[in-house]
Amino acid sequence: MDESRRILEHPILGVTEEKRIVHFQYDGKDMTGYEGEPIASALRAAGVMVHRHTKKRDEPRGIFCAIGRCTDCVMIVDGKPNIRTCITPLKEGMQIQTQYGVTAKTN
Repeated sequence: MDESRRILEHPILGVTEEKRIVHFQYDGKDMTGYEGEPIASALRAAGVMVHRHTKKRDEPRGIFCAIGRCTDCVMIVDGKPNIRTCITPLKEGMQIQTQYGVTAKTN
C-alpha cells in the first residue's frame, strides 16, 4: 500500500477512522486495505487507477467525482456490476473486478 495515494478524508463518507487491515481480491490478485474505507481509496493506494472501460471505445475510467454522482468508478463487486466504488466501504474478503462496458463482462 502506498499511503501517499490514500484518500484520507472523503466528502460523503468523512474521515477514515477504522484502521483494521482487511484482505480483498482485485482481478484475482490479493490486496489489503483498511476496513470501511472506500474501495476506490484502497485500490488507489495499491496503484490501481483504472476501474472500468467504456463500452463504445474501450476507454479507461477511474475516480472522477469521488462522491457517487458519476459512474466512472463502477466495478463488479462480489459479482454485482455497476457498484460505485468511491462510496462503497471495503470489507474483508470482497471480490472486486474491472468492469467492461455497462453490463458485467469479465476478462
